[in-house]
Amino acid sequence: MSGLMRANVYGKPCDCEIKQIPIPECKENQVLIKVMSCGICKGADVALARGSFLARFPLVNGHEFSGVIAKAGSGVTQFKEGDRVTADNTVLCGDCYYCRRNQPLYCENFYSLGCNAPGGFAEYVVQNADKVFKISDNLSFNEACFAEPVACAIHTMDRLQMRYGDDVLVFGTGPTGIILIQLLLNSCAGRVVVCGPSKDKLELLKELGCKETILMDRNDPGVHESRLKEIAPGGFDILVDTTASIEVMERSIKFAKMGGKFMMFAMPHESAKWTIEPDYWYLHELTLLTSWAQTHCFDRAVSCLESGIVKANKLVTHEFDLDEYNKGISIAEKGGPGTLKVILHPNYK
Repeated sequence: MSGLMRANVYGKPCDCEIKQIPIPECKENQVLIKVMSCGICKGADVALARGSFLARFPLVNGHEFSGVIAKAGSGVTQFKEGDRVTADNTVLCGDCYYCRRNQPLYCENFYSLGCNAPGGFAEYVVQNADKVFKISDNLSFNEACFAEPVACAIHTMDRLQMRYGDDVLVFGTGPTGIILIQLLLNSCAGRVVVCGPSKDKLELLKELGCKETILMDRNDPGVHESRLKEIAPGGFDILVDTTASIEVMERSIKFAKMGGKFMMFAMPHESAKWTIEPDYWYLHELTLLTSWAQTHCFDRAVSCLESGIVKANKLVTHEFDLDEYNKGISIAEKGGPGTLKVILHPNYK
């Protein structure tokens, strides 16, 4: 397939426009995907727009996408034109130090569609066939583009290495945080308590089966902290931060049990500094964990979406045509009540 397509192109940080660019060529081991839905990631897409994270310019961003196979390379046998799919945006070199020791997520040549390679905020995107996954007719394109954040949440679950009956406290209720919470609710956790600042999002979590929620008071943290101490005087085995707020992280560690784990799930701001008390961490044998991306988790992510373990349709709050990219990313960045996932549609037909 040849010709031109619409794409959101960042020529440099904070400078993008919808342009006509060539449709990418499909090599023998690749497929060309007609993008039907692509989600805006409040963490990564905002950071990329500013030139941080993995950004390499010029850049067509968008790493959460789904669509239809428009063309399959000559060596591809598992896909055909018209197949409904989503795709893992990561491509690993297979030959660097970390790939050779079976740690592909740490690949020294990490190539990520929408981050340092052409992504899904375009009418078409090309990806290696071994990174593409079929979706059923029961899964909408909007739901399927959540496969990437679900995969990231699954990697986080792997990193946590939970024990049966562990008590978990989650701070924050953004869209990817709500995905992780749904996985926690379907895990071996003893109890899952969520503390967040938005009443509407806490109500949504109750609909999704979360029985214990606490409204976060941003003006007076002592209010919700007193409530947390009341319901869990002994603390929690696992703390998860999905807020990226240094203040929240600094204050939340007091709710960890001896030997507890702290998971930094949200992407921190590039220049942020977090003050910790080393003796407190040392004497309580606390473990700090981070989870920044994923690889080889897409099969489980698609399964969670298809089975309904993760109900992504409830997370879509805004939809726009690709031409309204700037409006969409502005809404996603501001967040707030009534805003979860913003999805753009490069192709409506």
